[in-house]
Amino acid sequence: MSDFATYLSVYLDYLDVEKGLAKNSLASYATDLRRFGKWLDDKSIDIDSVRRLQIVHHIQSLRTAGISARSVARALAAIRGFFRFLVAERHLQHDPTENLDNPKLWSTLPKSLHADEVDALLEAPDRTTPEGLRDSAMLELLYATGLRVSELIRVKVEDLVLDAGFLRTFGKGSKERIVPLGDRARDTITAYIENGRSHFDRRNDVHLFLTNRGRPMTRQTFWMKIIKYARLAGIKTHISPHVLRHSFATHLLENGADLRSVQLMLGHSDISTTQIYTHVSRARLQKIYDQFHPRA
Repeated sequence: MSDFATYLSVYLDYLDVEKGLAKNSLASYATDLRRFGKWLDDKSIDIDSVRRLQIVHHIQSLRTAGISARSVARALAAIRGFFRFLVAERHLQHDPTENLDNPKLWSTLPKSLHADEVDALLEAPDRTTPEGLRDSAMLELLYATGLRVSELIRVKVEDLVLDAGFLRTFGKGSKERIVPLGDRARDTITAYIENGRSHFDRRNDVHLFLTNRGRPMTRQTFWMKIIKYARLAGIKTHISPHVLRHSFATHLLENGADLRSVQLMLGHSDISTTQIYTHVSRARLQKIYDQFHPRA
């Protein structure tokens, strides 16, 4: 990997002396390219054998690591400029970034949890207390249905059809949809209704999930709760109610669900919105392949 270090030094001098790049921009380019060089080193890839797909994998690894879309776009620009320079100066014969688009999906791939992280999160509340029963029911319902948090807090007791295993919800544009429930979510909700909800229902409110003051749960309060339980579960990555919605969709597709069914359950009006989850699944499959296949 000494060639990479040499080429990088030459390129940074070029940007500094010939292009007069600002110091902060030069430092950012250097950081991005050194990180790319380390990634190549870890993969035992020489600079003159880099291919387009390997750059795509590197960019995907940045997104997986939680690096912002803007920073990823800057890293790709740095890598593209680096290879163009090397080809122009005849250090390399081939530019692997040629015809490499900047796909919007790279900047919009939603985050999701692994199945074991979801299990730990759902087991975090203390179900021996009314608060724990309520919070468990909210988390289970969110993951079981993929509801938006705005839809979750608006669920009414009358919206549940537990015997048949589904609920009715109203999404964007007040569009009604029917979403199935799993046995785990149904049992947890039943336990909350029978043993916990009366503790909060001081105003005879119609909403399923109530606060200690007897009012409907708010987005902000539930957001703080999910962060609290994520910490208890030992989850280090960023989490929000929407991450569970993403996890719901991703896990369904990874286990063989068809895209149209997932679209209906999520309440997407356009299937192209749902298609992003197929890219998440492919990225995860590629990561598994790279990790475990002997000739990856």
